[in-house]
Amino acid sequence: MERNLVLVALFAALIAALGLIPRITLGSGIPITAQSMGIMLCGTVLGARRGALAVLLFLGLVALGLPLLAGGRGGLGVFTTPWAGFLFGFPVAAYVTGMVVERVRTGNLNMVAAIASVVGGIGGLYLVAIPYYMIMKPAGLTEALVTAMAPFMPGDLIKAVLAGLITAAIYKARPSAVLSRA
Repeated sequence: MERNLVLVALFAALIAALGLIPRITLGSGIPITAQSMGIMLCGTVLGARRGALAVLLFLGLVALGLPLLAGGRGGLGVFTTPWAGFLFGFPVAAYVTGMVVERVRTGNLNMVAAIASVVGGIGGLYLVAIPYYMIMKPAGLTEALVTAMAPFMPGDLIKAVLAGLITAAIYKARPSAVLSRA
């Protein structure tokens, strides 16, 4: 139990730290950060439940006002923007990513974790973020895909591959640390 709490808190801190690098904001106002890779790692390393809990802890800290998002943003106001769909999609992304890694027990963990990161960390995230953007903006599907998804796809795919490599490296060094495989 204590180990789980520590890991959930550690991965919430990892998500926060990854929000600091790099600090690039597109013209649309959406920042590009490595936080989505942290979300993917929550799922691939901690598994579905613990990964989602780590993300929920992170979001709780943001809601309390801690400046943990790109540009030092935090507070309840960040949950009212058209881009908040990404925040609401974070726990879904971690959960789906973790569920895929937990269920697919065969094959190279690097590939399984990378594919899980694409399915959950990208697919699950945008499944929430795009409709939310369309409702809050308001915008049509084409505008939402062009503005809120297309610019991020290359970086998201790189992050998914990195999440796979990192997860496999952790598993090789210390198999018991990858709870999604426990």
